[in-house]
Amino acid sequence: MAVGQNCPHHDSVDDSSSSPSSAPASAPIEESLLIFSDVHLGSDINDCGTPSLRRTSVDQDLVALLSHYRKEQLPRGRWRVVIAGDFIDFIGMSIKSVSPMSLQLTAEEQLHGLGGAEEHSREKLRRVAVRHEDVFRELAAFVNDGHALTLIHGNHDLELHWDGVKQDLRDVLLRHAEASGPVERDAFLARIEFQPWFFYRDGVAYIEHGHQYDPFCATEHVMAPLSPLDPRRVARGFSEVLLRFVVRPTRGMTEHGHDAFGMAHYVAFGARLGISGMARLGMRFVRAISALFSLRREHLSLASKVLRTEHERRVAQLADVTRGGKERLSALLGLQARPIAHSVSGIMASLLLDRAALACAAVMALCVVGVAAFWKPPVLYAVAAVLGTWVLAHRHLSKQRKVDPATTLAERAVQLSRLFPAAFVVMGHTHIPTETPAGNATYINLGSWAEEEPLPDAEPMAAPERAARTHVVIRMSADGAQAELRTWDPDLGIARPKSLQSLPPERQA
Repeated sequence: MAVGQNCPHHDSVDDSSSSPSSAPASAPIEESLLIFSDVHLGSDINDCGTPSLRRTSVDQDLVALLSHYRKEQLPRGRWRVVIAGDFIDFIGMSIKSVSPMSLQLTAEEQLHGLGGAEEHSREKLRRVAVRHEDVFRELAAFVNDGHALTLIHGNHDLELHWDGVKQDLRDVLLRHAEASGPVERDAFLARIEFQPWFFYRDGVAYIEHGHQYDPFCATEHVMAPLSPLDPRRVARGFSEVLLRFVVRPTRGMTEHGHDAFGMAHYVAFGARLGISGMARLGMRFVRAISALFSLRREHLSLASKVLRTEHERRVAQLADVTRGGKERLSALLGLQARPIAHSVSGIMASLLLDRAALACAAVMALCVVGVAAFWKPPVLYAVAAVLGTWVLAHRHLSKQRKVDPATTLAERAVQLSRLFPAAFVVMGHTHIPTETPAGNATYINLGSWAEEEPLPDAEPMAAPERAARTHVVIRMSADGAQAELRTWDPDLGIARPKSLQSLPPERQA
């Protein structure tokens, strides 16, 4: 399909209804793509601990970015804003219910805030829409000007799975648009779509969030991301458990940087909390470990097999809607990572429990050697063997623990470009803007729009994360498509190019 011609929008699927088989309306309008991800709206809403203090200038810059492109005159067609996941930080929020819920809260939800049930997620969205009103208002203006909006689900906004949440988000945007004047309601709503897995523009771009290649964040059933034992709630993953049980309730603990942390780092951080603080942190880790082993039991349950059947049914329907073919989607599923909470060794390694167990074993061995040396002093030579074994085993376990998924995403981009022929494979998730060759394609990571203020009167576990403020623009023209990775410069009020890649027309067939 040559870009520059009117193209039917059959190469993506809008999961807007309860059945993923519903086909989206055709859109014979040529579209240029404005793509960004990892905004994490709501990450600063925390009723159960210390808020992370999201930097307000990030929202201001995102609004300025959207306004900039909304007012830019395209030579042909319209914009489609593609938000490639983690737009709303549902799993990062800790919200206490202010009104009765029809679904009774679990003991954990009473302690850590609303979970992943549909009505819980709708309440979270309500809070986010109030907290970040300016962002939603500008998105509404963008759509109201005739442009389109696609939201791809990420691991932090997996709760967009619920139909009620999708409808509420549409309603929020519609209300903002109507506040500024008359709106063609049906046409406005038709320009908003949700993609539960990926967005594909044949020959040009394959876009997904990227969390499915990260074992710490992957969900087992991407098309049916529900808890096997309680399908009224979205399934929890490793990262959500740690966020809810440990990170959000602990003052100064950050969500990022853990790929570089070892046992000594956590012990030092705990020591700064004092004896009582360290004890509370230890209990939070114990509860998190228990919850992770519960997730593993869910995975092994008969209910998980039933959910897998529903997932396979939805994948088959998606293959029909997108004309992607069952074999191609099966191959795509084969690239995804197995959730780390599904194995005992994965849980042990991810929480450094394997190294803690190794340390305990080494200390016990040293004690045994020390006692034996009272009767046989030459036994003390065994101390060197114990310490050497300890060091070597510790190094081996350290190399086996891979937390940063950036390399994996880049590797998967090569395979994705073969499954879904495209010049550009675009993902988010890592928060690190990247552009690198991926076979015959170019892999682009979108960076992030999430930035925290340093906490007052608290020594953080790591320096606050900085927002890259990056995005990708893919322009369609008669001469082909051009993709540009850009960064927003708040001082100049412009989008500066970080790099440039061109796709000639013959590469777009």
